Amino acid sequence: MTKVLCIGDIMLDVTAVIGAAIKQGVETRATITTQGGGAAANVASWLAVSGTSAHLIARIGDDAAGQTVLAELDKYGVEHSQTIVPGVSTGVVVVLVDALGERTMFPDSGANSGLSIADLPPLDEITAVYLSGYPLVNPKSRAGALDILRTVKERGLPVIFDPSTVGVLLEVGLNQVREWLALVDVVILNEEEAHFLSGKNNPVDAAAELLTLAPLVVIKRGSNGALAQARGSGVVQIPAIEAVVVDTTGAGDAFAAGFILTWAQGGELVDALNNGAALAAQCVSNRGARP
Repeated sequence: MTKVLCIGDIMLDVTAVIGAAIKQGVETRATITTQGGGAAANVASWLAVSGTSAHLIARIGDDAAGQTVLAELDKYGVEHSQTIVPGVSTGVVVVLVDALGERTMFPDSGANSGLSIADLPPLDEITAVYLSGYPLVNPKSRAGALDILRTVKERGLPVIFDPSTVGVLLEVGLNQVREWLALVDVVILNEEEAHFLSGKNNPVDAAAELLTLAPLVVIKRGSNGALAQARGSGVVQIPAIEAVVVDTTGAGDAFAAGFILTWAQGGELVDALNNGAALAAQCVSNRGARP
């Protein structure tokens, strides 16, 4: 049976949907909601509701927000640790969503900072590992995240890595992130990230360049679908699935979960891509990043 360990942030998302341009210094009416977020927590939630066991390493503050995000994980059926960090708030992201569904995010990692090997659960039942780039970028978690990465690799577990946004990756630099890619089995990223890490504008060329680092590259292309290539094989491409876009927050996380669902069970690459696209289409049709 497949069981995926998800490593990264768990957050409380505060989403403000704004139907008009923001005017500095005056009120701008918005529809505001709160829901769970954080890349690893989102992936774990989509995995669990889709029938694949998921365990999330969860670090929260001793506050109401922490209990809220853990209760949501329980609702989805996600197994999780419960490391409560005293004196620190649970991570929060403020998400601004415009009239086209595009989002701008303002994250505060909070209790997620400080991830260490002590947070790693028993690995006996784990069959694959999803690693978000956020704990590697965070200087307070980087050493611990690398210790965890080395440990799961020593156990022979495949690692699926999502590097996170270019804005975050710029904090550590291109060479550092490329070194991390050489430690994983699968890298899942969007076109902007692929361009940044490869130096190639064309996604097919970007995949070929990144294959020199990681054995399997998956590039999410939004409304243009997705492509993937494994070393020694040709490029596989799929179109996007049409959807009414309400909010793009978490679409990449949903895609990653859908891909992992199929790939971790030995499915065909094209089927893994299509499953990722299906969950991403579900995600953008809803408010927030969760199922």
